[in-house]
Amino acid sequence: MSESTVKVAAVQAAPVFLDLAASLHKAVALIEKAAAEGARLVVFPEAFLPAWPAWVDEVLPGEDEAWHVRLLEQSVVVPGPVTERLGAAARDAGVQLVMGVDEREEHGGTVYNAILYFDADGRLLGKHRKLVPTHAERLTWGMGDGSDLRVHQTAVGRVGGLICWENYMPLARFAMYAQGVDIWVAPTLATHDFWVASMRHIAREGVCHVIGVAPAARFSEVPDSVPDRERLWRGVEPHGDWMLDGYSVIVDPAGTVLAGPLVREEGILYAELDLDAARARRRLFDPVGHYNRPDVFRLVVDDRPKPHLISLAGYAGTPTPTVTSPTSPAP
Repeated sequence: MSESTVKVAAVQAAPVFLDLAASLHKAVALIEKAAAEGARLVVFPEAFLPAWPAWVDEVLPGEDEAWHVRLLEQSVVVPGPVTERLGAAARDAGVQLVMGVDEREEHGGTVYNAILYFDADGRLLGKHRKLVPTHAERLTWGMGDGSDLRVHQTAVGRVGGLICWENYMPLARFAMYAQGVDIWVAPTLATHDFWVASMRHIAREGVCHVIGVAPAARFSEVPDSVPDRERLWRGVEPHGDWMLDGYSVIVDPAGTVLAGPLVREEGILYAELDLDAARARRRLFDPVGHYNRPDVFRLVVDDRPKPHLISLAGYAGTPTPTVTSPTSPAP
């Protein structure tokens, strides 16, 4: 395998619903399994730790208190013990890792849909919060901002992407393309074959490899300990036992499907990506280079952090504000 070729893994699996410790244990085992098969980049679905809020489509607003409290209790603080464990798993396995989580701030009451990026040495490279939760998801998740629309330089190339239906936001895609992404990650909950078409389009439009990864989960797998578990079964009649069907896929920059789609089963998709071939293809179409017209079209991105609190204490005269949010860097 040449230095420009990298083996990647898309992990199509279900978490242990709303059980962070059990889901984390399962994730570590799957990371080890993918690494044993030679994968150097391992990507998990959206909100894998500890689960997508399945109740938002099954119950009326205002009837979700028990589930939301459970989700809040089981969500991930970044950085914190869970990120330390994930970093150790990435380091021990020698892989770059992308993990979807439900995130909350240490003392916060809002949950965010986020993806975390880890380097193979265990460092947390960064995170991205979903900009716009989709439809009923807005009852559960808060909104991110432009401060974490970042592509990360790793040993396997420049890695970045968007979460689920963020991938349908043209300007968000362009903001990532402009940072020279080599491998596009799209953690999602996709349950239809149209998602495969979307992944193929992004691969050709961005001239990058694309890893679209979703969970395959059953209603019957929801543990008995989950509050009001039986009410989630409202979804069984129209959908059968399958809560989420999967449709994970890996695509090359020409739009060719290299692996998948994997449907209604847990498993790991593998593919070898030729990064040099992808970069060479940009001689035909480069969406942020020779096939762009900045004199006609120009994108402005507000990538400043949006802290909830700015403290002016301790400054004389007209101070420069100090950002004190635990998730935002000081100026």
